[in-house]
Amino acid sequence: MRLTGRNLTLGLIATLVVMQAIIPARTNPPSDPATSLGAVRPDAGRALEVMNRSCRDCHSNDTTWPWYSHVAPVSWLVAHDVSEGRRELNISEFGTYNAKRQQRKLEEACQQVTKGGMPMWSYTVMHSEATLQPGDVEAICSLSKPAPQPVAGSLQP
Repeated sequence: MRLTGRNLTLGLIATLVVMQAIIPARTNPPSDPATSLGAVRPDAGRALEVMNRSCRDCHSNDTTWPWYSHVAPVSWLVAHDVSEGRRELNISEFGTYNAKRQQRKLEEACQQVTKGGMPMWSYTVMHSEATLQPGDVEAICSLSKPAPQPVAGSLQP
């Protein structure tokens, strides 16, 4: 069989069709709202707004799976990035981490956004709203300071 433009095109199309049969897991595991970052750190306020806008799709169980996450080979990359993101920091399951791990994860998040490593550029290409704005890094980094503790004997609202 001679390699012609037609044969090459047909081979490429056949390969792309076969690739669609390999479907990665696109799941949103159930989670308890009581274990979310917002529940554990009610002082998160602005930082949580930023993280919901810029981090949630890869770092929570509330991923919105866009159209391109259904098209191979991009679907494989998206599923991998979400899996890795959840493994590194899952804001839906933050309360299941022990106090030391919570602190370490918040410090790592601060470092990542400070050096520009997060959100990933490949994500912001398709999701420009996730690009960090002035003050967003500071808001996220404010979480790396220990949560305020109630003063003994004080009244709680």
